[in-house]
Amino acid sequence: MYPFSILVNKENPLNPHYIPSDLIEPDIPFYAPGNDPRRLLQREAAIAAEELFERAQKEEIHLWGISGYRSYKRQEELFSSANERSGVAPPGCSEHQTGLALDISCPDENYELEESFAKTKEGCWLARHCALFGFILRYPKNKEEITGFPFEPWHIRYTGIGLASSLTLTGMTLEEYYERGLHLPPK
Repeated sequence: MYPFSILVNKENPLNPHYIPSDLIEPDIPFYAPGNDPRRLLQREAAIAAEELFERAQKEEIHLWGISGYRSYKRQEELFSSANERSGVAPPGCSEHQTGLALDISCPDENYELEESFAKTKEGCWLARHCALFGFILRYPKNKEEITGFPFEPWHIRYTGIGLASSLTLTGMTLEEYYERGLHLPPK
C-alpha cells in the first residue's frame, strides 16, 4: 500500500478539522505572498516539488507554484463565491487540504490556471516528467466522468514515485485505482 494514495473527492471528503501535521514551504518559486498557506505542502511532497522544479529549471522550464495547501475554511470561501461550472471543489473535497496537491503555472500563462497551460512548453514538460518525482496529473483530459472534476493540466498530486509511475503508465486515475481495489494491502 502506498502511504500517499489517499483518495479525496466529492464522494470521499476530508474531515473539516483535518490539517496535515508536517506542512513546510518548499524552496520553489511561488506566485503567492510570503507566509501565505498556499506556499505549504506536506514534507515529502515539498521535497519532491523542490526536485521537480530544480530539474525543470536545469532544462529551462519556468514553473511557478500557485497554490499548495488550502484549509477547509478557505475552501468554503472559494466554493461559496464560485459559480456551478467553475470546477471548484466543495469544502472537504479538495485535495489541497491534504497538503499533497500543487497548482502550477508559468509566466507565459500570466501565472493563471488555464487549460491552455497544457500546450505550453512548461505544461508539456510537466505532463511528461511529473511522475519521475512522484506526482500525477490528477484531473486528466477525458476522465472528467471518473474524477468528477474538469481537466486541470496545472493540478499535480503527490502519490510517491511508485504509484505515480504506475498510474501514469496505465493512464488510470486515483478513482480507478481505488475502484479496482489496488489500494488494499495483500491478504
